[in-house]
Amino acid sequence: MLAKRIIPCLDIKDGRTVKGINFENMRDAGDPVALGEKYAKEGADELVFLDISATQEQRKTFASLVNEIAHHLNIPFTVGGGISSIADAEKLLEAGADKVSINSSAVYNPDLINEMAKAFGSQFVVVAIDAKKEVNNWVVHTHGGKKATDKRLFSWALEAQERGAGEILFTSMNHDGAKQGFANDALEKLHHALQIPVIASGGAGDYGHFMDVFTLGKADAALAASVFHFGEISVPELKTYLRSKLISVR
Repeated sequence: MLAKRIIPCLDIKDGRTVKGINFENMRDAGDPVALGEKYAKEGADELVFLDISATQEQRKTFASLVNEIAHHLNIPFTVGGGISSIADAEKLLEAGADKVSINSSAVYNPDLINEMAKAFGSQFVVVAIDAKKEVNNWVVHTHGGKKATDKRLFSWALEAQERGAGEILFTSMNHDGAKQGFANDALEKLHHALQIPVIASGGAGDYGHFMDVFTLGKADAALAASVFHFGEISVPELKTYLRSKLISVR
């Protein structure tokens, strides 16, 4: 079994790390460069930086921040937020990012996945999917979870894989920030449907939730934000706990 990955996620707004609940009520969580460096030293396997207030005007600001992050990190990191073209992705990869994450832009222009995979290789392309469970369907949302679409989680994840995505980052909007555990049923279904790694996001609240997401949800990696940012869970202690449960971590 491949070792499971622990990935702190830093949502960035106006140059600061922020965190909310169910995509709302953001509060400040600190300096993204300092936090990223701290997590790298503590043994995080990767990091994700998402520019949640991405606009064309801020693209240069974010690229310079990515450049600064790259100079302080010795682990891979993914960046996302407002990437809608090969040129956008190229800027961030040139600034030092290891992978790019696309979400809304991929939903509205699925060919972007093919283009990026062709230009950079599948291993550079993460397709992020924000979905909300409504009755029996997982409905894909865009624009930071504000806009429902006609796409459904499982069929969209399959299409993204076929188009060349190297990984799927699935965030359950129902679980985001609620700290009640991950969407393990949906994650297990994704695991069986796909051949590419699945990163689980949304719902981490305690050490047991990470054990469950790897055993029940069969996720390849677990992403979390507030439990790390506000000191509720530390990366070294989490890894020690997972090893004690015979879960292979790096």
